[in-house]
Amino acid sequence: MTNKKLVSNFMLILTAIIWGTAFVAQSIAHDHIGTFTFNAARNIIGGLVLIPYILIANRFKNNNSLDSDNGKNKDKLEMPNKLGLNKTLIIGGILCGLALFGGSTFQQFGLKYTSAGKSGFITALYIIFVPAFGIFLKKKVPFKVWMCVIIAVVGFYLISINEGFTINKGDLLTLICSFFFTIHILVIDYYSPKVDGIKMSCIQFFVTGFISLILSLIFENPQMSSLLSAWKPILYVGVFSCGVAYTLQIVAQKNTEPVMASLILSMESVFAVIAGWLILKQSLSFKEAIGCLLVFVAIIITQLPSRNVKMGSL
Repeated sequence: MTNKKLVSNFMLILTAIIWGTAFVAQSIAHDHIGTFTFNAARNIIGGLVLIPYILIANRFKNNNSLDSDNGKNKDKLEMPNKLGLNKTLIIGGILCGLALFGGSTFQQFGLKYTSAGKSGFITALYIIFVPAFGIFLKKKVPFKVWMCVIIAVVGFYLISINEGFTINKGDLLTLICSFFFTIHILVIDYYSPKVDGIKMSCIQFFVTGFISLILSLIFENPQMSSLLSAWKPILYVGVFSCGVAYTLQIVAQKNTEPVMASLILSMESVFAVIAGWLILKQSLSFKEAIGCLLVFVAIIITQLPSRNVKMGSL
């Protein structure tokens, strides 16, 4: 069991690294294509990457069922739908896709006006918003969470507010994206126990991708030459950030406590800063660095288990 946890934690760290470095790829993509075009390409690729896994998993599952039944229910197993779709799975996938569309769109627009590192930290605020929003779902929210919200707000102020007491447009857009990702996480929390998580991820990618595609045709007039010039960031984010990372997260959390998984995944904000510094030569001022540190401290504290509150209550 210990070895399984170690492997799972490593997979989650890899997921955080992929998501963190994806901020750099998203920033680079802005030089070539529009937001809707980029999100359409990355999400459709992400959905396509998961289809072979789903087909192989279904074939393996159906073959095992046929063997156990000695072929008696062969017609019954092959008739319905080979992808194993059902109403709950489709609804969950669509709702996740809508939330993911909102989050990824505002995040991508925000990256036009802010750095990859700052975007990573502000996006990570969803880890605090999730338990805070839990109060509307009649879930008990401990006092320490509210303290962490205050710490995070102070950190966000240091990161985003300049000397003239104005907020950077990109920071505000990224903060809105964080709220959408909060909704995304809450929807997944509700539907994931009821459906196949990888299939739901696949549906959400196609929902987000096709909505983005329609909007890109209306507002951006995408050109094949532009897509080809941005093929590296598109392929990286589509295959690794969407397809691989989401799959790693789902598989890894089977053997890792939710609190530990969330804590490890929140490191994406740190990797975003490191990647922005190494690849894009971006840097943070001392005030912004302190703000990032406060946000990260708040993220860590809010994920630590409380002695008086069960971890499952959030």
